[in-house]
Amino acid sequence: MESQFEHSKTFRYRILNEGTKAKKALYVLHGYGQLVEYFIQKFRHLSEEYVIIAPEGMHRFYLRGTSGRVGASWMTKEARETDISDTLSYLDALDAKISSEYDFEQKYLLGFSQGGATAARWNQLGASNFDALILWASVFPPDLPNTIHSAATVNSETDHKSSNYFVIGHEDEFYSAVNQDKLIEAYLSKKYRIKRYKGRHDIVNNTLTEILDELSIK
Repeated sequence: MESQFEHSKTFRYRILNEGTKAKKALYVLHGYGQLVEYFIQKFRHLSEEYVIIAPEGMHRFYLRGTSGRVGASWMTKEARETDISDTLSYLDALDAKISSEYDFEQKYLLGFSQGGATAARWNQLGASNFDALILWASVFPPDLPNTIHSAATVNSETDHKSSNYFVIGHEDEFYSAVNQDKLIEAYLSKKYRIKRYKGRHDIVNNTLTEILDELSIK
């Protein structure tokens, strides 16, 4: 018979613009097989008005074989519900810690690839509140209802929905043109704003800056 017990674990994260008086936070969740040490570098172009926080997935593994480069993952199909619960608890604790050290006026959440599913779950099921959700080249979790859970609920429901974005590149190697069209249709039905760019499966600076600029003038 399988049994479980709880025990503490140490989690890793990285911050850009730490110690500044920035009023905006951008949490960024990496994709499958990435590490925050490298993933966070994709956001160095952003201005110092943002504190960028990059948590790392709980599960680290060798990308090839039993040695060499290491990556991290948010979850697998094994013990899925337990991993989701543990991850949400970890992310909420991290946000509580970070938020106690800064006086943020806005908090945004971005999930890239596999990290998009975790970001969507954190936004809706966690205790943390975000003013906008950006899901980048990721599938919305099919088991997750499209409900509103955000600090933006102080505004109208329409305003909140228009603060959610789905982003994907025309040449994304993980999604065919047909699958991209299906994804876009699904996100439009959830009232997400759609951003396309000429590029592959990666964070694109100009597109991200454009989204953040739009959020700033809402």
